[in-house]
Amino acid sequence: MLTTWPHTSKPPCYAPGIVKVPVTFKRAFDSLRGHALGYPETVEEFPWGHSAIKIKGKAFVFLAIEEATFSMSVKLPGSNLAALTFPFAAPTGYGLGRSGWVTASFGPKEQVPLELLKSWIDESFRAIAPKSLLKRLPQESAGAAPKKVPRPKATARTTPPPSRARARKRS
Repeated sequence: MLTTWPHTSKPPCYAPGIVKVPVTFKRAFDSLRGHALGYPETVEEFPWGHSAIKIKGKAFVFLAIEEATFSMSVKLPGSNLAALTFPFAAPTGYGLGRSGWVTASFGPKEQVPLELLKSWIDESFRAIAPKSLLKRLPQESAGAAPKKVPRPKATARTTPPPSRARARKRS
């Protein structure tokens, strides 16, 4: 895990007003940050003092620790409705929630479900990354959104649909 940060001893997303950042937040932040940066061609930037992990200039995850709260925002086009059923999840502000972005927020005494959040990072990366880059990755990584399962083929009908049956009788 990376313990040194660009230009300061603490990342900008460790809010300067907080004297003590809970150890669980630091561990969660480092684990999720490392997972996100494990994808090819990803970079980290610090807009608004938050950690933004980007691919080809587009953010796919935001991480922050502010006001004794750890938060992560990701784009979940396939599972955003399911994600919003968790008590710690809410649509991301600034209108991003309408595009499938979800923010998970945790207080100092709450457990951070790392494996679930890593699967959300996987889905977000796959939603944002260019298709040419995705072709170079394994079809599914641990926790990634499942591949679409093809629909079963329809069985042959023995009788035509009712509307066609009436049309044939008239002619």
